[in-house]
Amino acid sequence: MKNHQFHLVDPSPWPLIISFVILNYTITTLMFFNTKFYFPMTSTLLIILWIMFIWWRDIQRESTYQGNHTSSVVTSMKYGMILFITSEILFFVSFFWSFFHHSLSPTHELGLMWPPKNIHPFNPLNIPLMNTVILLSSGVSVTWTHASMCSNNFTTTKISLLMTITLGIYFSFLQFYEYISSPFSISDSVYGSTFFLTTGFHGIHVIIGTLFLTHVFLRLKNINFSFQHHLGMEMSIWYWHFVDVVWLFLYMTIYWWGK
Repeated sequence: MKNHQFHLVDPSPWPLIISFVILNYTITTLMFFNTKFYFPMTSTLLIILWIMFIWWRDIQRESTYQGNHTSSVVTSMKYGMILFITSEILFFVSFFWSFFHHSLSPTHELGLMWPPKNIHPFNPLNIPLMNTVILLSSGVSVTWTHASMCSNNFTTTKISLLMTITLGIYFSFLQFYEYISSPFSISDSVYGSTFFLTTGFHGIHVIIGTLFLTHVFLRLKNINFSFQHHLGMEMSIWYWHFVDVVWLFLYMTIYWWGK
């Protein structure tokens, strides 16, 4: 019997398994770039998503059914989430750094101009503005979700959370449409590289956030949360706000100022 408030987790296979699967995903992505055969990459991505949901199921069991998430554990997890989001911020800072490094001092290879010669950037008042409105609206709806949860109003919580998930899916759809209609590619100078890397990784984070919120919605339907204890929901909301803020910087710099 333990005499402390902390949860010493049981041995889990998922960290090791998902590490190997992510390595495999990197290899299959490189294969896709060279062979245009996307089945191995897609199947590996589906395996990653499956492992994520299984891993979350184990955490749900430890917190909801075994009662291992004490107040001290909850505080530690919140600090961990803050550190994780901080690392994600620094991850995107590297892309913005690259963008400003090349845009503020374009070289001869770029035609001494930004955007580079023969590059036709997107109109920031079309799809990018629509996506901005969508993400800001989702930020409002997910805040509504948290307020409803704190008020113990499960019906409104489900409705507002479902609205947020729908807006996230719609954002991803518009981002995909923007990519397939792009007049330039990732190979078109450093502009194309920084554009697709930054927006692409942000798009991946939107998909992850949407999956996170979907998992929270399923748990909400099973009444795994209460107005006093809803840590998983809080963390998903933090993550979604982080995605919102990154997009605002991305829109103002790459889409608007960079044009």
